[in-house]
Amino acid sequence: MAEILNIDDLERASQLSIDKMTWDFWAGGANDLQTVAENKAAFSDYRIRPRYMRDVTAVDTKPKAELFGKKFAIPCGLAPSSMHKLAHPDGEIATARAAKTKNWPMAISSYSSVSLEEAKDAGRDNLLFFQLYVFKNRETSADLVRRAERAGFKAVLLTIDSPYLGLRFSERRNKFTLPRGIEPGNFASGRYAGPIDFSVEDKSKSKGPGTNEDLMREAKPNVIDPALNWPDIEWLKSITNMEVWVKGVMTAEDAELAVEAGVDGIWVSNHGGRQLDGCLPTLHALPEVAAAVRGKVPVHMDGGIRRGSDVFRALALGADFVWIGRPVLWGLKYDGQKGVELAEQILEDEFKLAMALSGTATVGQISKAHLTKKVAATWSKL
Repeated sequence: MAEILNIDDLERASQLSIDKMTWDFWAGGANDLQTVAENKAAFSDYRIRPRYMRDVTAVDTKPKAELFGKKFAIPCGLAPSSMHKLAHPDGEIATARAAKTKNWPMAISSYSSVSLEEAKDAGRDNLLFFQLYVFKNRETSADLVRRAERAGFKAVLLTIDSPYLGLRFSERRNKFTLPRGIEPGNFASGRYAGPIDFSVEDKSKSKGPGTNEDLMREAKPNVIDPALNWPDIEWLKSITNMEVWVKGVMTAEDAELAVEAGVDGIWVSNHGGRQLDGCLPTLHALPEVAAAVRGKVPVHMDGGIRRGSDVFRALALGADFVWIGRPVLWGLKYDGQKGVELAEQILEDEFKLAMALSGTATVGQISKAHLTKKVAATWSKL
């Protein structure tokens, strides 16, 4: 096999030994995959303006601010994604160990293939965020939050972009379901009242308005609650001492509402293009969100990052931190924990070189002045 030199190489190598259903699940997204493609392509809309004759003998890639009292190797982390055992038998345990080894932060999905406690034991103080979906049965969600706090997580990462499941053609055609032996690790049989609606499977009841009416008639259905609203932030903060962040903010208006609601951090995300096709790429949404927040809370983002120079561009546009999703799964499939570490090292090396070649010795020196934007094809707010 050819040497793995970049994230694209890692993607191709991981595809060589995977079944079609799983690959389509990873690579796919909503409808025509427009947003999946544009998340990645959006980085090409910005070019770096390098500055020279600056001392870059030593380049420090550490974030300009601590995250929960800790300085990480790079302002980049491992984003939450479901079912890592689809990639490797060790699942999220291998991913968490890679985060710990390389000193990257990590967030874990509610729909992980190991329990949040097992993953936390592996990632220790590098596993920070517990990503949460709020069910109609609030007690199920509340118990997950309590478990995360007892395990030592620092923040709840509330996903707000998924009142229903996006229309994902590949998963419908493949009738995606989890292989035998792989199941959601946080929902052990008998722990929660009623079945859990695993929203990524084809049989999910959360496909759109009206599709889950039968389930809604149950007394306490464990299906994602489409009525979730900003006042629910107060409820969430009332049941935990952890910080509460929201993931899925894509506009200045929602950023302002999030701050007003009392969130501790904002995560710009369109769910990797898996929810609303045709929405803004996250990189294009980032500047207006960062401007609206005005430094009141941290702003993180994910979506389409494949190069260290992509990390540079996102930081220049106002992100305090960025997160990678699919490259983690590709690395995990390629070589387990070592494959994830390879993905991390590739991005670290590329980011450090991009900093040096642009004339920035520290992350704090990266600013909008380092970018120029292509304006031949642009979008204006109506």
